[in-house]
Amino acid sequence: MEPLLADAVAALAALAAAALSLIIIVAHVTATKMPNFHRHEEEKFFVNAEGKKESIPSIHDPPTKELSVVVPSYNEEDRLPLMMDEALDYLEKRQKRDPAFTYEVIVVDDGSKDQTAKVAMKYCKKYGSDKVRVLTLVKNRGKGGAVRMGVFSCRGGKILMADADGATKFADIEKVEEGLRNLQPWPDQMAIACGSRAHLEQDSIAQRSYFRTLLMYGFHFLVWFLCVKEIRDTQCGFKLLTREAASQTFSALHIERWAFDVELLYIAQRLKIPIAEVAVNWTEIEGSKLVPFWSWLQMGRDLLFIRLRYLTGAWRLETSKSN
Repeated sequence: MEPLLADAVAALAALAAAALSLIIIVAHVTATKMPNFHRHEEEKFFVNAEGKKESIPSIHDPPTKELSVVVPSYNEEDRLPLMMDEALDYLEKRQKRDPAFTYEVIVVDDGSKDQTAKVAMKYCKKYGSDKVRVLTLVKNRGKGGAVRMGVFSCRGGKILMADADGATKFADIEKVEEGLRNLQPWPDQMAIACGSRAHLEQDSIAQRSYFRTLLMYGFHFLVWFLCVKEIRDTQCGFKLLTREAASQTFSALHIERWAFDVELLYIAQRLKIPIAEVAVNWTEIEGSKLVPFWSWLQMGRDLLFIRLRYLTGAWRLETSKSN
């Protein structure tokens, strides 16, 4: 029996090694060497409150606003108004208290099939296109792709990513701003503060099914094991970056869908950009586009490919400028 058992173990080990080799080859061969920065002609401008076309600025221009808020939106006609009302109410009150404070909100319509762009344009007309801009993408790129297009089109010295569902209380921007300040001095003017829901994990487990809880723990383990070890919650959509940190990380980003946050933070760690994790208020909002099983499966694949592609040199940290 012992020789048979040894042969079986050896065969399984050989099979596992062959499978891993195949995965590495597939990850390497299917990798695009540099991110796709292509803009369609229609994406090179935005429509202002008067209905006229204006050219999109560039992340490589000097900042002219203190803060840019980038809101990726895909079929968000129902959830977007609550988030925009809360955000703009906060931003307007802050500007009245401090007239030197300047801001812009960029809603990136990620190829929506509903009236997301029309809903966002109502805010542009109400507050003016210097404060609210709508960038409409020709086709759906995914959340990461939408955020990147917004980042590359912004004017702020600091850039906040904020989800369209308004799950994070917008006033918590003050918490991530404090987290960013506490990282000073910023090396090469680069720093990132991540909103975090890690402190709410036990409450969320009580409300989830065992299957979803298992998926969550599996995903967190893969993130920790393969990519990012220092941040407990990589997926919270409330992140504040300095302009230089946003330029460097998003210029190197390849993943454009749900796992983009993980690659973004992986790149930041590789570039030795300091990162703070800050607890924020968060409420689950109905209407999520995340399909539990298939989305987690896709994200798990992306995590593995992130690690393997950087490990094998298929992806390199070569940032490139893009308008």
